[in-house]
Amino acid sequence: MDIIEDLRGENNQAFGELYKEYFEMVNRFVIQNSGCKDDSEDIFQDTMIILLEKLQHDDFQLTASLKTYVMAIAKNLWLKKLKSFKLETPFTNLYDDQFNEEINDAIENQRSYIDILQHYIHKITKHCQGLIHDMFFKEKSIEEIQKKYKYNNKHTAQNQKHKCVEQIRKVKSLKK
Repeated sequence: MDIIEDLRGENNQAFGELYKEYFEMVNRFVIQNSGCKDDSEDIFQDTMIILLEKLQHDDFQLTASLKTYVMAIAKNLWLKKLKSFKLETPFTNLYDDQFNEEINDAIENQRSYIDILQHYIHKITKHCQGLIHDMFFKEKSIEEIQKKYKYNNKHTAQNQKHKCVEQIRKVKSLKK
């Protein structure tokens, strides 16, 4: 199941999957940082709304794992809410430094990463643009790519993927 596509299509089952997968993580974070379960539910609901809004933009590209992205949104929402109440509560860090760094990087670097990548992608052939977008942004399987692009087998699809990635590498090396 491609949960991102299901969310874009507002598939209720996808929301249920996200809730099962990520609510407890958000709940622990909020409770450990001066909140209660009602706060967690509000933050999670607001997180889902923001995620959906972002997914509806054609230029949105997920540059971190969905888990990291959901947690980044929830963390920012909760910290803003705490600030709005002017709570001087110490922040409890439930996750290791690497995970928190990933969250912050996902938020801060998303736009610049996408801009750079889009620049490179626009310099390659239209065929490769479509293939790269399908494989890396829509996360289609090699079987789906084989079928969509009518390749004879998975090996041919893998070779074409490699050639398209090489086009990006060449464009990138010309920029240096």
